[in-house]
Amino acid sequence: MGGLLRVLYPALRRLERDGSIAVVDPAHVTAPLIPSTGSLDGDLAAARQRRAPKPTRRTRKAYELTERGAARLTTLLLDPDTPDDDRTFALKLAFCGSLSPDERLQLLQRRRSNLADDLARARQQVPAQRDRYASSLAEHRTQSIERDLEWIDSLIAAERGDPNSQSQGAAAS
Repeated sequence: MGGLLRVLYPALRRLERDGSIAVVDPAHVTAPLIPSTGSLDGDLAAARQRRAPKPTRRTRKAYELTERGAARLTTLLLDPDTPDDDRTFALKLAFCGSLSPDERLQLLQRRRSNLADDLARARQQVPAQRDRYASSLAEHRTQSIERDLEWIDSLIAAERGDPNSQSQGAAAS
């Protein structure tokens, strides 16, 4: 945890100096309400969360994204030069809600194009040996890419407002 904090706090300070984020008054930040769980432990946790925070030695800051920060985030999400591996795409997809519908389509279509290229390469890479494990691994990779393509296609259809996209997404999963 200490290593993360040595990276996180300087990054927050840089983003604040850059104007990408701004400090907001913590009194105006409300934590989402935890609904009653029906269990004593859950209800006690919800009650503790609703209590006013106790002052601490260290001042806590809450941040909000500025217009400049939102523009920067959009640029980073749509940057075609960033790697298109599974983890990077998952991170981009997690922030996809901040993009416009056209920008989301652009991101999804670029991922679809990259997956189609990966699938073509995977289908061409037949193991030189007739080793069943190598063949099985190649087949698994091909099937995984095919499933990812089906999933991306369902996201694209949903983004375009295709009424059948919900049933396609459920069938693909």
